[in-house]
Amino acid sequence: MPRGMGWRRGRRRKMRFIGFIPEVRHFYPAKPPFGPPQPPIFMTYEEFEALRLVDYEGLTQEEAGQRMGVSRGTVWRALSSARKKVAQMLVEGRELIILAQGNEVPKVESSKEPDISDEDSF
Repeated sequence: MPRGMGWRRGRRRKMRFIGFIPEVRHFYPAKPPFGPPQPPIFMTYEEFEALRLVDYEGLTQEEAGQRMGVSRGTVWRALSSARKKVAQMLVEGRELIILAQGNEVPKVESSKEPDISDEDSF
């Protein structure tokens, strides 16, 4: 079957658990660019989450992988890509846009007990 007809090569991508959906998803330089504008840089939620867990929260890649539901190697690739994109944004003065990829699932805290005080008692 030709490409673009619904068939994909390789395995399906695993769902990634995302613990934090960023409220601010668009960053741009304060000064207008010199010359013709360059295209924006796009970062996925997966890359953002790997960067947040390892560089901001200080987790190891193994711990970040357990939280995200992926292997350490997957975290390493996402982290490497995210770091390169952030550096490129800063050095070249380009926009950075954080977008969902479609395989991310917000992680719900399971430690919360359901509130049953509002239910009718018999």
